[in-house]
Amino acid sequence: MITKQVIQTCIDELKDLTKVDFCVIDVQGVMMASTFNKNSLDITHMKSFFDSPADSQIIGGNYLFKVKEDGEVVYVLISRGSQSDGYIFGKIAVNELQHLLVAYKEQYDHTNFMQNLILDNLLLVDIYNRAKKLGIPAQARRIVFLVEVPEDKSREAQEIIHSAFAGKMDDYVTAVDEKNVILVHTLEADEEYADMEQLARMLLEIMNTEVLVKSRVSYGTVVKELREISKSYKEAKMGLDVGQIFYEQRDIIAYDALGIGRLIYQLPVNLCHMFIQEIFGDDIPEELDEETLMTVNKFYDNNLNVSETARQLYVHRNTLVYRIEKLKAATGLDIRTFDDALTLKIALMVVNYTKYLDEQMPD
Repeated sequence: MITKQVIQTCIDELKDLTKVDFCVIDVQGVMMASTFNKNSLDITHMKSFFDSPADSQIIGGNYLFKVKEDGEVVYVLISRGSQSDGYIFGKIAVNELQHLLVAYKEQYDHTNFMQNLILDNLLLVDIYNRAKKLGIPAQARRIVFLVEVPEDKSREAQEIIHSAFAGKMDDYVTAVDEKNVILVHTLEADEEYADMEQLARMLLEIMNTEVLVKSRVSYGTVVKELREISKSYKEAKMGLDVGQIFYEQRDIIAYDALGIGRLIYQLPVNLCHMFIQEIFGDDIPEELDEETLMTVNKFYDNNLNVSETARQLYVHRNTLVYRIEKLKAATGLDIRTFDDALTLKIALMVVNYTKYLDEQMPD
């Protein structure tokens, strides 16, 4: 059903054009929207009109019209104007409201279909039958984006993102929980997967400037079949989860750029504990100090080059060597060698993953 805000906007625009006042009430007599003082309208003597067979009626100088959806009365529109204007523009207003009802019903049908498709709630035959009825092409290049939102901003974010993509008939904005807004984007002929980061950046800008919240955006891979949309959604969902654990500094996460983090995320937890035990024994580092962690990360960034790392850290080469030797003494790993550097990187990521899992466990 269309919202009160949408109805109010509709009749406000009509009043600006026609100079006629309008009011919309539902079948229970609850006022949905009005362009005049609501207290000036007494609807008690109008209730008989709701059950009458007439589609329009004039009562006390007010023109009443029934607004129907699928043959059922859902609203009553009241117009106030001269004898000719009140009737003519009232009919126009009814027509506009009925068009809105049809549009919102179609949108609901499409949204409901996409939600069930994303959640794998449809049989294969149902996917193609319903898609055909809704006019959704079965074959097209599509990709799923997930936009992380605070729960109290979920509805607002969904509406704003929907408005931003309203001109694209083959894009769908929906949600299956209160934490993420889903965009199913159909790629244009000249769009490629490499262009998707730019679209993700645009979604971040919308969240920052319109919704006024910091956010993260993830996206899956491009799929060509309608039935594969759930695959792209699961990839985007994994992107947010893996990014939260291993790549906190990233605000855009592409599924195919998750690297080692994706591999670790899919490992059984008992295997992770075994690996940590093999590398560190009983001396598992709870958390490296900030200086050591910065040194290790910068060393990796510079491809294990001691001189370049020392230069970027603004320390003497011998100071950096001392830090590396200190780390070697604590862990038994010399990150100046490729194998030990890779082992430590993976081991620290696994430690972070197991800590994350422990935090998710209920008390």
